Amino acid sequence: MKLGKQSWRFENSPVISSAGTSAGPFEAQGPLATDFDVLYDELWLGETSFEKAQQMLFETACNQAMEKGQLTEEDIDFILAGDLSNQMTSTNFGCRSFTLPYIGVFGACSTSMEALALGAFLVNGGGAQHVLAGTTSHNAAVEKIFRYPTEYGSQKPPTAQWTATAGGAAIVSAQGNGPLITHATIGRVIDEGLTDPFNMGAAMAPAAVDTLKAHVNDTGSDLTQYDLVVTGDLGRVGRPLALELLKEEGIDIQPQQFVDTGILMYSEQQNVRAGGSGCGCAAAVTFGHLLKRLENGEWNRIFVIATGALLSPISYQQHETIPCIAHGVVIERGGKQS
Repeated sequence: MKLGKQSWRFENSPVISSAGTSAGPFEAQGPLATDFDVLYDELWLGETSFEKAQQMLFETACNQAMEKGQLTEEDIDFILAGDLSNQMTSTNFGCRSFTLPYIGVFGACSTSMEALALGAFLVNGGGAQHVLAGTTSHNAAVEKIFRYPTEYGSQKPPTAQWTATAGGAAIVSAQGNGPLITHATIGRVIDEGLTDPFNMGAAMAPAAVDTLKAHVNDTGSDLTQYDLVVTGDLGRVGRPLALELLKEEGIDIQPQQFVDTGILMYSEQQNVRAGGSGCGCAAAVTFGHLLKRLENGEWNRIFVIATGALLSPISYQQHETIPCIAHGVVIERGGKQS
């Protein structure tokens, strides 16, 4: 049912019955490597272009989710997915491999939670039994679109973030065992006038705060009810800014309770400047690391807010500011039998 202006409560509590993740060689050196299903040892993934490698990351994550859930394409009703490439070509082309009705979604780096929220909405309302929600990113494919080709070797400022080479997909089911999706809050487009594509954390922080504030107001939630509030990806610049803005809004949250997937993905020794980014970062960390911690009982309830910068190379060249958005999903430990 609708709550307030921006939120849903899912009375039927759709289940994340399975999830799949994939990651590249640099991510395989990070602290979360053991939480990912498939690790590749080189950036090309055996393909002839980085775009095809990005497509492979997406397909791998989807196939892992189906295999782990013991489901086939015949069982899946819809696939909801998108990516950062021009016209979402990696996802579009990847879906040629699946004989599934496909709904393309784009929220930049917020795509994972946008797809998950919409998938839960479909399942909760009886529009589907199983929905596959996923996304991906590849460092060498995405960096050349929004920044510079990696081959150029340009110097990045400390505020810049590193696009993750990773993919993540989750199957949202009406029945089964697994973490439950209980609520979602759909974000608004927020633009505070920032123009620097090398400082996405600062640009996206106000959108994350706006969505968290809307969630609290719509649902009446006390943030002490959550083990974690997780953003993706504000990084080391955006996270402290978001904490300052939350304090200004009168929203009390403990710093240790407020974490970011872009910080979790890499170690400090990996020199990713302000942290990770890209659609695949929040997706892989959520569907790998976070879900496993829910399933093993370490946490009971988390709120994942994926953030996206809705700029394009053309909008930047035309000196536009950077509009941003954030979508949040509440995931709880537990499950239900079929």
